[in-house]
Amino acid sequence: MQSKYKIRLLRGNLLAVAIVLALWTPAAPPKAALLLWLSVGWLVMTAILLDFSHRRPRGVPWQLLPGALLVGLIAVAPERHSLLIWAWAALFMLPQMRWVAAFNVSGMALSLVLIAPQLSPPSWWLMALSLGVLSLLALSRARQLTNMNGTIRQRLRLIPGFNLWAREQLLRDLPTEQTRCEREGIHGELLILQVKRQKLWHVARQLCEQTYYFENVYRLNGTTLATVLLSRSPKEAKGRRERLLAELPDILGHRSVELIEIETDPFDLSNLTRSEPATSVHEAI
Repeated sequence: MQSKYKIRLLRGNLLAVAIVLALWTPAAPPKAALLLWLSVGWLVMTAILLDFSHRRPRGVPWQLLPGALLVGLIAVAPERHSLLIWAWAALFMLPQMRWVAAFNVSGMALSLVLIAPQLSPPSWWLMALSLGVLSLLALSRARQLTNMNGTIRQRLRLIPGFNLWAREQLLRDLPTEQTRCEREGIHGELLILQVKRQKLWHVARQLCEQTYYFENVYRLNGTTLATVLLSRSPKEAKGRRERLLAELPDILGHRSVELIEIETDPFDLSNLTRSEPATSVHEAI
């Protein structure tokens, strides 16, 4: 896994940049030295915790920190740190939310204004134009990688080692499971669970552990999970469902749908993700 995603190479680059910044601090002014050591600490901690989790919460704008540090370094000593202006192009290669990207664009514009007195007008305009072109290329590349990763996540497991899949996989699996139930004469149902957003991944792991290896679990959205339960009869399916729910105390609401009653062509997942009361509802879509 590490060699596939070049984790070691990226960690080495982060540590190398941290060493360069650390060597830059002895002759720096006090304010600049403080920001340099903060940057070194951030780079080292990022390198150490790089593979701590394969998932990054989308709601945490961690790209704000390097942008703020970069603006601070240029602001406290523009005559000394003007070379860091080119680091903005590398920062824009990171996938980030739109408002975070707007913050970083503002930081880059402020940095250009701060170093303007150090350059002649033609040199400043050439730098601004070059940096703008590089930043646009970096943003387009980051957008391309984001779209590519989103497509990949639709086909891959969300948690390695567990049968947890994206919602798009459910659309592909439902016709297969319906055919299996008809061919083998077994009872199949789709169980939809409503959970708290902060409990989603914990409940998803528990659900994967409580189901069989051939029964997938799906993340429909930030508060909804689903799984396909296969049993010999409706009576056995009811017993399995009750035992499963008893092992999952963090469930807010649930309902079950027989697979044979689901029309997969066309099939709209929004019917499954609408809010439900915290009671069991057995219905057909």
